[in-house]
Amino acid sequence: MAFQPDSDEQVARYSRHILLPEVGGKGQKKIGQARVLIVGAGGLGSPAAFYLAAAGIGTIGLIDGDVVDLSNLQRQVIHRTADIGRPKVVSAKARILALNPHVAVETHDCRLTADNALDLIGQYDIVLDGVDNFPAKFLINDACFFARKPLVHGGILRFEGRVFTILPGMSACYRCIFKQPPPPGLVASCQEAGVIGALAGVIGTIQATEVLKFILGRGRLLTDRLLDYDARLTRFREIKISRNPQCPLCGEHPDITNLFEYEPEVCAAKRA
Repeated sequence: MAFQPDSDEQVARYSRHILLPEVGGKGQKKIGQARVLIVGAGGLGSPAAFYLAAAGIGTIGLIDGDVVDLSNLQRQVIHRTADIGRPKVVSAKARILALNPHVAVETHDCRLTADNALDLIGQYDIVLDGVDNFPAKFLINDACFFARKPLVHGGILRFEGRVFTILPGMSACYRCIFKQPPPPGLVASCQEAGVIGALAGVIGTIQATEVLKFILGRGRLLTDRLLDYDARLTRFREIKISRNPQCPLCGEHPDITNLFEYEPEVCAAKRA
């Protein structure tokens, strides 16, 4: 639902935004008209969805084919113990609407695939990557490139996380850095190696901030910059990246010209 400046309730709800010169009433209206797709209602998707809903995003799309498991609750804070066994998108929608009933929530209780990715992503203004397996990350990156949709990438493992934003055709994409998924067994998943729960909150919240900056057209996005966070040292490090002319997707002579999926066994297919 778009921001209604004549609504006392909405003016009060978003008052701290409206006070900001970079936002104001016009910016809050932009936020209320935006459509954001969150892929993965797990560790990264949880804080991102909460803060985007609180900010007044008009429509939040959630795509996730998993159900809530007891082991999720250590970091996937949008779900409760009573939600165990429920589809994650159903659980997440209920919590979002409890926080802000003005937000429209579109749920997609399925896995993102090469067959449905372009159609789903095409319905939104910007995409937030909340998954933790390499095949899905490459699929999201490629689909956003073909659909020309901005993408906010996020990843967490053990005590480390990273974020960067991709503007297709304008900034470095995921494949500019990682050409293809690593061989099976080379990089452990969160399920295998573990992750400190609060780290998901740090990275997911930064992702949400990037989404809001893009919608408002304010600030400097994390394009061509990878923000790395080491929770053990409480240290942020910025790594400069750039478009790779040899990138198989967005390079000068691309090899990838259509959407496809890597085999599931390439990496453990679990949400963050």
